Amino acid sequence: MKTLNKTVLIIIGIFILYTSLLTVYIYCSFSNYEFVDFYKRLETRVNIIISEKDHNKDHISLISSLDNLPNQKEYIIPIKNNNTNNILPKKLIEKTITNGEYEYNSNDLFISSKLYKKNNETYIIAVSSNNPYYSTHITYLRNVLISSIIFSILLMILVSQLVYRTLIKPAKKIIENVNQISSENLHLRLDVHQNKEKDPINELSHTFNGMLDRLETAFETQKNFISNASHELNTPLTSIIGEAELVLSKERSIKEYEKALQNILFAAENLGNKTKALLFLAKTGFDGKSQKFDKVRIDEILLNVKNNLQKINSNYKIKIDFSMLPENPKMLKIKGNEQLLHLAISNILSNACKYSNNGEVSLALGASNNSIIIIIKDRGIGIPDCDLQYIYDPYFRASNTVSFEGYGIGLPLSRNIIKMHNGELIVKSKENIGTTVQINLPFGNYEL
Repeated sequence: MKTLNKTVLIIIGIFILYTSLLTVYIYCSFSNYEFVDFYKRLETRVNIIISEKDHNKDHISLISSLDNLPNQKEYIIPIKNNNTNNILPKKLIEKTITNGEYEYNSNDLFISSKLYKKNNETYIIAVSSNNPYYSTHITYLRNVLISSIIFSILLMILVSQLVYRTLIKPAKKIIENVNQISSENLHLRLDVHQNKEKDPINELSHTFNGMLDRLETAFETQKNFISNASHELNTPLTSIIGEAELVLSKERSIKEYEKALQNILFAAENLGNKTKALLFLAKTGFDGKSQKFDKVRIDEILLNVKNNLQKINSNYKIKIDFSMLPENPKMLKIKGNEQLLHLAISNILSNACKYSNNGEVSLALGASNNSIIIIIKDRGIGIPDCDLQYIYDPYFRASNTVSFEGYGIGLPLSRNIIKMHNGELIVKSKENIGTTVQINLPFGNYEL
C-alpha cells in the first residue's frame, strides 16, 4: 500500500476509534446517571418514611406531596430472628441486613431500601417503582449515538476525499509530471493556477517551474556554448593562421608585413570580442547566486543607459516617456543586479537604434499591480516572420541584417539576464515596420 493511502486510512481509523470510544463513554455516563438519579428519588421517599416513623406520624401525607413514581409502592417490613416474609427479593433483604442499605433493580423495577431500628425492633423500609423512562431514554440515546457515528464516518470519508483531491491528487500529478521531465525536454512546466497564488501545491509548482527556468537556461547556455564556440571561434582563428602562413611563405616588404599584422590584429580583436561575449553569455546561464542582488531603481538605470549610449554614438535619438510612472516611487524598485540590468537594457536599446538607422527610438516605463514594465519601440527594419523563432539563438542574425555589424549575442544575453531576475522578455516585430520589446520585471516578491 502506498504511503499516501496508508496515511489517509490511519487518519480515518484514528477518527473512528476516537468517535467510538467517545460514544461508549457518553452512553455509559448517561446510563449511570439514569440509575443514580432514579435511586435518589427512591431514597428520598425512604428517608421520608424513616423521618415520619421517628416522629410517630403518618408518612403518607408527606410522600403524597411528591410526584408519584410509576407503580410506586412503600414497604415497612419487620425483621424477627433474621426472618421476613417474601414480599421483597431475598437478595435485597440479605444485602440490606448486611450493609444497612441496598439498591436493587430487575429489568425496569427499581428498589431502594434501608435498615431501620426503633424500640429494639428492626425494620426494612423500602420503596419500589418502575422506571419506564430508562429504557426509552437509553434507546433514544443509543440511536442518536449510532446515527452520529455513521454521520461521522461519512463526514470523514468526505473529508478524506477532499484532502485527496486538494492535496494528494495534485501532489501525485506533480510527481508524474516531474518524472516526465529530463534534460531532453526541460521546456515542460507544471500547471500553475493564477487564481490560487496562496495554495501550497500551487506555490510548490510555481517554485519548481522557477527552478526549471534556471536549469533550462543553464542547459541552453551550455549547449549553445559548445555548439557555437567551435563555429564562431574557428573563423577568426582560421583567418589568423591563414594570414600568418601566407605572410611567412616568402619574404615580404615592410608594407606587406604591416598589412598582414593589421589583418591579424583585426581578426584577433574579433576573436577577443566573440570570446568575451560567449563567456559572458555562459555566465548568465547560472542561477545568479554568484551575482550580488540589491535594491535598484529602474528609472535611474534607464537614464544611465540613455546617457551612456548617446555618449558612445551621438546620432542615437532616444526619447524617454515617463508618463506612465506610478505615484508610489517604491514601485520602481526591484531586487536585482544593477550592472547586469544595465547591460541587458543597453543591448536592446542599442539594437533598436542601430536597426532603425539612428531613427527615433521610444523608451517608456510604467508599472502594473505586480511588475515593472519597460517598453522599447523603434520604426526600423523589423524582423522577418520566418526569423522570429530563432532570435534567442546565440549568433543568429536575421536575414535582413547583412548590412549591419553585430555578433547575434545581445538579445540572447539580455533574455538570460531578464530570466535571472524572474522577468519576461517579449518581442513583437514586423519587417519594414519596426520592433517592440517589452520587459516585465516583478517587484511583488520583495520587501521594498
